[in-house]
Amino acid sequence: MHFPFRPALALASLLLWHGAAAAESNPAAAQGTGFDFYVISLSWSPSYCAERGLDANRRQCGVDRDYAFIAHGLWPQFASGYPEFCPTSEPERVPNALVATIMDIMPSAGLVGHQWRKHGSCTGLTQAAYLEATREAYERIAIPRKLESALTPSRVSAEAVEAAFISANPGLTPDGIAVSCKSGRLTEVRICLTKELEFRSCSEVDTRGCRASNLFVPSAP
Repeated sequence: MHFPFRPALALASLLLWHGAAAAESNPAAAQGTGFDFYVISLSWSPSYCAERGLDANRRQCGVDRDYAFIAHGLWPQFASGYPEFCPTSEPERVPNALVATIMDIMPSAGLVGHQWRKHGSCTGLTQAAYLEATREAYERIAIPRKLESALTPSRVSAEAVEAAFISANPGLTPDGIAVSCKSGRLTEVRICLTKELEFRSCSEVDTRGCRASNLFVPSAP
């Protein structure tokens, strides 16, 4: 039996084939882990060092280390919630040579590996591209002058930290930033970015932010 050629049907089949091929080449897309925006998390290094004590990473917390804000990670987000530990064709382990390219802003090989496995695997990026994007996002943020150094301990409100970042970063709005705290210490500042790494609002992240009025900002060891 002869079936007439139907252009619309042929086009639909072609698009379906291309979609399947794209899914195979991008396991994250195949698993539905497309995301809406990023959060760049900046960790106040002295708080991590104080919390972990003798168990802290020596590369980050040695007596000759004076890290202030470091890059904790670049996290893909949904409008509500976030993906994590996604299937990827990239290896789980980040090679030492690649780790070395970001140690100046993320000074822990263990942290680099964990961030890649939990968050980077869900971006659809290669390991190298994910670390490049993390650096670009980190360098997109201007650190307020009063928080550039970790040499002197201080106290500050979460609101004042947000205000300082907003003042230093034109385009950043109050609903696009959240402060995190633990045990009375400033621990992180989380800032929402588009996939193009521009500032954007993120109400779910903002509403989970710390509201403490008297946070301790410890100094480096």
